[in-house]
Amino acid sequence: MAAKVHDVCCIGNAIVDVIAQADDAFLAQHALAKGGMTLIDADRAVALTEAMGVSRQTSGGSAANTAAGIAALGGSAAFIGKVRDDALGDAFASDIRQIGVDFDTAPAQQGAATARCLIFVTPDADRTMQTYLGACVDLTPDDIDQDVVANAAVTYLEGYLFDPPQAKAAFVRAAEIAHANGRQTALSLSDPFCVERHREAFAHLVEHHIDILFANEDEVCALYQLDRFDDALQVVRGKCSIAALTRGAKGSVVTVEDRVHVIDEIPPTKLVDTTGAGDLFAAGFLYGYTLGRSPATAARLGSAAASEAIGHFGARPETDLRRIVAAQL
Repeated sequence: MAAKVHDVCCIGNAIVDVIAQADDAFLAQHALAKGGMTLIDADRAVALTEAMGVSRQTSGGSAANTAAGIAALGGSAAFIGKVRDDALGDAFASDIRQIGVDFDTAPAQQGAATARCLIFVTPDADRTMQTYLGACVDLTPDDIDQDVVANAAVTYLEGYLFDPPQAKAAFVRAAEIAHANGRQTALSLSDPFCVERHREAFAHLVEHHIDILFANEDEVCALYQLDRFDDALQVVRGKCSIAALTRGAKGSVVTVEDRVHVIDEIPPTKLVDTTGAGDLFAAGFLYGYTLGRSPATAARLGSAAASEAIGHFGARPETDLRRIVAAQL
């Protein structure tokens, strides 16, 4: 039987999101760096879970959220990521498949538990994430399904997964498979702190293995150690074919070889929670791009999807994304 063809194959951390409201005093009390993502161990995860109070749980992870967004838009998405054969792992697999994403990575039968991300949302809609990676760190090049990557128009890599050496090797393996089959690759830098940990490795990956780069203003400046966005923009233009750079309320900038497109923000009806805004921007962009739309049009679709995401708690769409993005075509 021929392998199924997907618009996008997303590779990243398979995480169960635990989302709760918090104020700045809570963040200070528990020494949480506001607005960032911090990796924590199992004991810290248990302690913070007990302290956070009322919460909502959903399967998540950055690339998984992007895959979910693509499926919600009517695109075809696959996800590759590692869970444990435990209750959270079963819940993750069931949830992501239910929303229409193909997920066939074999669960680990020993080792760390399925990952979870504790997300604290403050009244200004900012989010602070404490992540226990658990089984995610066990993703290896052997988990990269060659048929899935070879038959996906774009393979999208999540920067958060870049910490373990074997995950770095898995990224390169996926990129090699994609390019050997005439496909394209995309990378999300994910977080400035993540970039700072792996700046040289990220820069090499972008220049040698990535066709489409997703980053926000802080991340692309951190990658090239520059203070001004305009300076970073000029550098990144020569490193990959397309760079889709988000700037919050300033919208986004998309570079395509020698062209630069400035895309206005699509404001949300109400600003509630920025969790997943970048993930849904990537979903909208990749959906449009794999349909054959121009990168500028794809970025408008990304902005529309991101606008929906920040109008409610959580990163998964709660309204009809197809209708929202159709208004931008």
